[in-house]
Amino acid sequence: MIEIGYEIRDRIAYVTLNRPQAKNAVTPDMHDALCRVWADFEHSDDADVAILTGAGDAFCAGADLATYVPINYVDATPNRVRDIVDMGFGGLTRGLHRILKPTIAAVNGWALAGGLELALACDVRVASERAMFGSFEARRGFHHGDGGITRLVNTCGVGVAMQMVLTAEPIDATRALQCNMIAKVVPHEQLMQEAEVLAGQILRNSQRGVRSAKQTILEIIGKPLDDQLRTEGWNSYTCLDQEEARELLGRFFDKTDTGRAGG
Repeated sequence: MIEIGYEIRDRIAYVTLNRPQAKNAVTPDMHDALCRVWADFEHSDDADVAILTGAGDAFCAGADLATYVPINYVDATPNRVRDIVDMGFGGLTRGLHRILKPTIAAVNGWALAGGLELALACDVRVASERAMFGSFEARRGFHHGDGGITRLVNTCGVGVAMQMVLTAEPIDATRALQCNMIAKVVPHEQLMQEAEVLAGQILRNSQRGVRSAKQTILEIIGKPLDDQLRTEGWNSYTCLDQEEARELLGRFFDKTDTGRAGG
């Protein structure tokens, strides 16, 4: 069975964690496959946005405790630790996190431990009403090491991060929405449709503008205000393609552009 599904349709890359019998817990082979998938997506001329989801009733239960955790934590060699710190969990959490094409997490069920880290590593998250989010690592003798704590603090704030990481208790989709972890909660059967709506909204825009905006957001996190403002200004005024901008402005003046305000 293919444990990482990957296909491209209509400029959208669909990435599916496909080990439902184990709640899509990631094995070392799946980790390697995810790294290859994200590298392909980054360089593909056919895809401009990706949707990550899970098969079955879980998004991802994190690292497989029988195969992934021993070689990367309990029995890890120094060289293995260096490799995993460089690349992160599934590539997207670190190492390949600077892909400028947008990524969407369609969280269909449990996003637990490393699965939460994968969801948080995506740029936008939409969740099924059945979704649950948890940081359970402290129950196993360690804590998030692949961006979970960092992104919880940056996305939800210190209070939420402290509660989730220290108690190792999950939160539901409603609470996740309240603390800014996700953008929207939708009926379970409409999840992929809603993720595709988000993807379509991104795709109707200038991809040069979209990618520069994502780059800017990543670059200004934690920087002093003056540095943030300069980075934003520089990236904005230097990102455009003049011919593309003229064409898009022409559509606006002709009232033929999509997504018009009030339309």
